[in-house]
Amino acid sequence: MRSREGTIQFIPTDRIRQSPFQPRKDFPEEALRELAESIRAHGVMQPILVRSKGEFYELIAGERRWRAAQMCGLQTIPAIIHEMDDKTALEMSLVENLQRQDLNPIEEALGYSALVEQFNLTQEEVAQRVGKSRAAIANALRLLKLPHFIQEYLRTGKITPGHARAILSLEDQTLQIQLANRIVNENLSVRQAERLATALSSGKKSRQKYTTSITKSPHIQTIETKLRQHFGTRVDLHYSAGIGMVQIHFFNDEDLTRILQLMGIQLE
Repeated sequence: MRSREGTIQFIPTDRIRQSPFQPRKDFPEEALRELAESIRAHGVMQPILVRSKGEFYELIAGERRWRAAQMCGLQTIPAIIHEMDDKTALEMSLVENLQRQDLNPIEEALGYSALVEQFNLTQEEVAQRVGKSRAAIANALRLLKLPHFIQEYLRTGKITPGHARAILSLEDQTLQIQLANRIVNENLSVRQAERLATALSSGKKSRQKYTTSITKSPHIQTIETKLRQHFGTRVDLHYSAGIGMVQIHFFNDEDLTRILQLMGIQLE
């Protein structure tokens, strides 16, 4: 058989190796089992794409098909063999996964980052090669600035890129973590996350302005920290000569209800 892209051959599945340029890292077991059952019933309907690497072949596209073929015991798999350099291999693997929408946001961002860092491409050049706007590439790369565990929230689908943009609007990493946890724990929408980010940012600026004129003792600061952790929101403790005031901030009616419940107060 012949193909526009190259020669189709049946090659041994055990002579195929994963590519170091494969942007996709997550392969859910259940989805692989379903694909394996389909291959067992109908065969591999679309060849994988590989390049020669000595005695072996390196995968460029089709790793799910290869893994599933191994699961159902196939000894060979149809493959299109192409010769290409590392940059082209990464580009083709990235584009193939993007077209199939197989990548999570972090995998996509890491793929773009590899093109920029390893092959010295500009964001504009990356955009042209993968068929995206430069702004889309820039927004994706910004996700890699998030703390690692927030990146995991994105990787596993607990938050969306829209949520991530709201988190990135906060410069303070502590506030980023607080917002991310609130999004996940309270199932906040993107719009709610944006409003909360604005409130958290405003609260930090007000707090900074206040602390420039009044220095709180370490003991008071420790109490404030524990209260903030308990209520999951901004808490200010004002204390002088044995008297003072505790301010607990909330950002909407639902937030107020949540705080009252933490206090053991039930509204009728």
